[in-house]
Amino acid sequence: MSGDERPKEKAAKRRQRYVPHLAEFTFKPTYDWSEGQAASLYAAAKPLDDASLLDQVLFEDCITGMQRIPENSIDLVVADPPFGIGFDGKSSVYNRDVTLVVDGYEEADGSYKDFTLSWLAELPRIMKPQASAYVFSGWTNLDAILDGARKAGLTTLNHLIWHYPFGVYTKRRFVTSHYHILLLVNNPKKYFFNKIENYPEDVWIVKRQYKMGKEKNSTRLPLEVVTRCIDYSSRPGAIVLDPFMGNGTTAVAAKTSFRHFIGFEVNKRLRTLIRREIDRVAPGQNYTPYSSRLPSVEELAELYPRAYKEYLRRAGEK
Repeated sequence: MSGDERPKEKAAKRRQRYVPHLAEFTFKPTYDWSEGQAASLYAAAKPLDDASLLDQVLFEDCITGMQRIPENSIDLVVADPPFGIGFDGKSSVYNRDVTLVVDGYEEADGSYKDFTLSWLAELPRIMKPQASAYVFSGWTNLDAILDGARKAGLTTLNHLIWHYPFGVYTKRRFVTSHYHILLLVNNPKKYFFNKIENYPEDVWIVKRQYKMGKEKNSTRLPLEVVTRCIDYSSRPGAIVLDPFMGNGTTAVAAKTSFRHFIGFEVNKRLRTLIRREIDRVAPGQNYTPYSSRLPSVEELAELYPRAYKEYLRRAGEK
């Protein structure tokens, strides 16, 4: 190739018009693993110095528990801390059988800001440099999470919204039907992020889960929401920490995605429920390679016919 051909080639590329959705046809996840590769990474994961922690839920205060975790051990944190609003999950507005709600849910003692800073301050030491943390919060205590993260030395990378089609009826204000998810990173220059879809938006529309006639904790995150956090911000074999394990959803999401877990929960009455949830699933049972989750070219062609024509045209030029 002569010296003047490369600039001409670059100029021709710049002149190609932008076609909406065209990138969907050629997109590939940043990182991907076959089921066999993911299983091997899961099996080969190095145990912690304290083997009693890995793949366990410990029924103790998370601050005390996290102090036993070796530094630079955690790949991902998923945390849904107490609401701090006097919630117990048994109010009549939730339209649920209160006899199935396990007693023992505990709110934070004292100042919610102090409580928030106390547990967030434990994260930077135990998180790896490339680790991230997804922290769930209602709007009432969002400022405490943001302030606590900043004081702990964590960087807010994204502010996501989980929208669910449900809200408690109100008379003189808007119905709240969303939850905040803060994506925090230990090091803004090294964090791991796997772009598994071409246009990952910061609003997640996921229905709440309702398990009629089954025993439950006062609040439960959907498995899909937690799994998204795991998929985007960890590799197979990673260690996922949940300081407030609740129903065990994070443990289930991690195990079924070929990840390991560590959890803490102060409500000892949840011990049987959590163990049952974890034991009923097998490692990796929900895992599929990320590329296989993307729509096929045929499906994209139905959705975006104009982009498909351009995709074929450019493919023919190569």
